[in-house]
Amino acid sequence: MISVRNLTKSFDGTTVLHNIDVDFRDGETNMIIGRSGSGKTVLMKSVIGLHRIDEGRIEYDGRNLPDMTMGEIRMLRREVGMLFQGAALFDSMSVLENVMYPLEMFSSMTVKEMEERAKFCLQRVDLQQRAYNLAPSEISGGMQKRTAIARAIALNPKYLFCDEPNSGLDPETSLIIDRLIHDITAEFNIVTIVNSHDMNSIMEIGDHILFIDKGYKGWEGTKDTIFTADNEALNNLVFASNLYKKVKEAMTKG
Repeated sequence: MISVRNLTKSFDGTTVLHNIDVDFRDGETNMIIGRSGSGKTVLMKSVIGLHRIDEGRIEYDGRNLPDMTMGEIRMLRREVGMLFQGAALFDSMSVLENVMYPLEMFSSMTVKEMEERAKFCLQRVDLQQRAYNLAPSEISGGMQKRTAIARAIALNPKYLFCDEPNSGLDPETSLIIDRLIHDITAEFNIVTIVNSHDMNSIMEIGDHILFIDKGYKGWEGTKDTIFTADNEALNNLVFASNLYKKVKEAMTKG
């Protein structure tokens, strides 16, 4: 579990996160949502350690990130997987080589062991063997995301961070990627944190949802309780589209 307590972050004297308290639990897809500029990306980057916080604690299973030495942080990095918004694959490497890269950097495996682990991860994300030796530019956007997920889990991480994982994908492929992230999270009991504004993703895999509103913790719940939340700012976000406006109307009539 990652426990955040009293997290406060400011830039140039302006506070962008105010006393955030939240627990991100193992085996659940934890989602951070909010409008653009709400602070959700700053929160994720702070939890990862890309931003130094002003106050508070960020505990990885009891280990407080702000108190860690550089050596301890490097060790923690080996337990963390990252799925970037644009996949961020290396164009000069094949699909298989991309997945092997973190193993080369952070493990003591032999080349054969790395290949076996990389192939296992690619099989787990249902990527066919014919794609292994192709370059990222030679495969579809959905296959690139699958490759990125395989790379993110190559080191068997305890913690997985996903920044807008469905960005640029069509609705059907987005659904497949959502379910893949959710299934892997449950299967390997990972602490998964997803930064998203996609309501379809939120309703599909939102085991635990944190809504950030103007830098404050506005609401916390699940996909099963978000439609009945007593929070005006959250409701404005949730029911912004015509589809979800109709859902709201149907709920009201019901």
